[in-house]
Amino acid sequence: MASSSGNSSGSSKLQNSGSEGDLQVVMDQRKRKRMLSNRESARRSRMRKQQHLDDLMAQVAQLKKENHQILTSTNITAQHLMNVEADNSVLRAQMGELSQRLQSLTDILNYINTNNTNHVFETQDIQASSDLNFMNNPWNMMYFNQQPIMAAADIFQY
Repeated sequence: MASSSGNSSGSSKLQNSGSEGDLQVVMDQRKRKRMLSNRESARRSRMRKQQHLDDLMAQVAQLKKENHQILTSTNITAQHLMNVEADNSVLRAQMGELSQRLQSLTDILNYINTNNTNHVFETQDIQASSDLNFMNNPWNMMYFNQQPIMAAADIFQY
């Protein structure tokens, strides 16, 4: 009987060791499975990170392109503004000179209308009149020039 109990205890040890071996195999399989799962998860994480980085780089490129377009548009608009300001300066100068011409012509007409009682305009009366000697002055005659006033816009560049 002793031998039978020895055998049975020996067989239970074999079963226990077999059971422990199976347990070890299962644990190893779980460990390998977990390692593979972790590797796959890390790979997906790296892929997501790379995709996010690629998206950010594409966004940077797009924003740089938009920034360049805005700067170009701003420069063109600034150049147009300078051209308009130069044209405006020319027009203001022309307006001032035309206003002076108009005022001179108005003064001449008022003088003629108030001093000419017969309402007849005669050249001899103007030349004989001492008050109208300004007509002989060449500086005053420039107002009778009917040529348009022209000035180049580039003389007013800032």
